[in-house]
Amino acid sequence: MEKLDRNLKPDKNLAAVCGLYCPGCSLLIGTHEEPARLESMALRMGRTVDELRCNGCRSDRRCFYCTSMCQMKTCAAEKGVEFCGECADFPCPTLKTFQAERPHRIELWQSLNQIRDEGWEAWFAAMTAHYACDQCGALNSAYDMRCRKCHGDPSCAYVGLHKDEVLRHLGK
Repeated sequence: MEKLDRNLKPDKNLAAVCGLYCPGCSLLIGTHEEPARLESMALRMGRTVDELRCNGCRSDRRCFYCTSMCQMKTCAAEKGVEFCGECADFPCPTLKTFQAERPHRIELWQSLNQIRDEGWEAWFAAMTAHYACDQCGALNSAYDMRCRKCHGDPSCAYVGLHKDEVLRHLGK
């Protein structure tokens, strides 16, 4: 996998069916660049590191949540669509519940609309810029308040827009 920074090329394995941008996920960052992050998350979640390793939504290597709890990938395959935004039922009750559960999912509707209207590659490029640190270009997760590489604040545009919701969710 390429380095997780603003130069990341569009990769459909990293474009989740539900509209999430996989390179902005702490699990993917931990899998590919920060093993200590993955170890810490495994300890906190009561899971093994191996259960958290992930190469993206469409890859053969997905975390426990995406393999056992996510319903969107299976549903999309059954309906013959690549992204939830292409479905006649969008947004369905399952996707609405999923979106409302965590702050890293706040922008799902915008993402899925952009994928439908402009194509997944244009969306991927926009999300890469959205999650990249303005100072050093490292891709950060929605939960990285400061850049994981240069400690810039905020870590990325996503955090700049949604910091209050993320901190509320984290109990801070």
